[in-house]
Amino acid sequence: MFRSLRRALCAVAAACLLPLGTAGLQSAHAAESAGAGYWHTSGRQILDASGQPVRIAGINWFGFETDNRVVHGLWSRDYKSMIDQMKSLGYNTLRIPYSDDIFKSGAVPNSIDFSSGKNADLQGLNSLGVLDRIVSYAGRDGLKVILDRHRPDSGGQSALWYTAAVPESTWIANLKALATRYQGQDTVVGIDLHNEPHDPACWGCGDTSVDWRLAAQRAGNAVLGVNPDLLIFVEGVQTFNGVSGWWGGNLMGVAQYPVQLSVANRVVYSAHDYATSVAQQSWFSDPSFPANMPGIWDNYWGYIFKQNIAPVWVGEFGTTLQSSVDQKWLAALVSYLRPTSTYGADSFHWTFWSWNPNSGDTGGILKDDWQTVDTVKDGYLASVKAPGFPGGGSDPGDPGGSTAACTAAYSVSSDWGGGFNAEVKVTNSGSVALGSWKVTWTWPGSQQVTSMWNASYTQTGSTVTATNAAHNGAVAVGGSASFGFGGAPGGGGVPSVSCTAS
Repeated sequence: MFRSLRRALCAVAAACLLPLGTAGLQSAHAAESAGAGYWHTSGRQILDASGQPVRIAGINWFGFETDNRVVHGLWSRDYKSMIDQMKSLGYNTLRIPYSDDIFKSGAVPNSIDFSSGKNADLQGLNSLGVLDRIVSYAGRDGLKVILDRHRPDSGGQSALWYTAAVPESTWIANLKALATRYQGQDTVVGIDLHNEPHDPACWGCGDTSVDWRLAAQRAGNAVLGVNPDLLIFVEGVQTFNGVSGWWGGNLMGVAQYPVQLSVANRVVYSAHDYATSVAQQSWFSDPSFPANMPGIWDNYWGYIFKQNIAPVWVGEFGTTLQSSVDQKWLAALVSYLRPTSTYGADSFHWTFWSWNPNSGDTGGILKDDWQTVDTVKDGYLASVKAPGFPGGGSDPGDPGGSTAACTAAYSVSSDWGGGFNAEVKVTNSGSVALGSWKVTWTWPGSQQVTSMWNASYTQTGSTVTATNAAHNGAVAVGGSASFGFGGAPGGGGVPSVSCTAS
């Protein structure tokens, strides 16, 4: 995303109703273990190495494309704790923007806090070395990574894939370098070739200096020439046949001019879509809004999925969520992307913009303290989140031998004699992230649990064992999770509790 408002005048032709064909598609409900290995496409779906359909349901974490030359927020937190938190919230993929500056000799990251042991294994690394660590840890956590060539340099977004300072040859050479660097590391499933091409970029015009579709073919084939297992993510343009839209969001030309690569089943088309906090568009003031939005999306990019041409990934969408228009837009878009509970992996793919709170015109999933989750914004995405993928490898900063550990604190919030409410806070006291936890205590009296939330439990006599719920088992180092319960009778006091982690 470009950090200033985009002022595109957008005239949209009436969208036709498009068939939602399903012939030959994989089952809508994929096994939760899907996602292993490298991926490929089949019609509108992305399949894993064993042919199981997967759904990208992820988050953008930016910073490598700025003059910090590293993901943002490391001035506040350890990178592992943030990746753990992403996983705990149900995001399964990271889109990581970068600029070609990170390939320059002497490119080193800045604004990383190394105090109190934070980011200790990043000390002394250049930007690419830090990227290696992030990719490795994300893969260990079961997240996939898509690398996004966001800008030619940290100065700003470019309309075309090249500039006078960064020619096409440099763009392609650096794409190939990344493809080679991560060859055999299937955490990196693909590369987004260039972020948000826009006017004068065209699609299918045949002028090699501005035809983005032809450039994507050249670059995609170069990447596949060194790493044929990668997916090639190709964004749209701004204008096709006189109809304009969001930068990178217009894929109307695919119907007539599809991207054709040397390796079959590798193209995923990517659209970007935003709300009024980024810029106004004509469809927001349409009297039928938001009912008009599915037709808009069909027209620009949705038809590619609905006609079973190829998978579609909404690589960026976001909003500050301050206006009612934006709230309606996000609700409509999430519905359009197809709920996972109904359609499984036979759905649109997505990565929300952004994890970072310092995105000026959208904000982020994290609030300004880089710790607290914006639960309202995150909640809009709940229906389109999807299962994670098999983790693998070792912690790049852990020499081995570390074990998971936790502590639990029990407190009574109210006691009225006949009953009581209590809360237990579980804290990760170890040096590795928790995957699950279990808390046990024994009451001295006849107390019984009557209800419990954010955990499940068993009780035998006066001994209670509570285990994490699906959404709060993963706890970052130093982080915590809580659950509560009601019990009867009151007067049980505060028993000793023990915590077991894995």
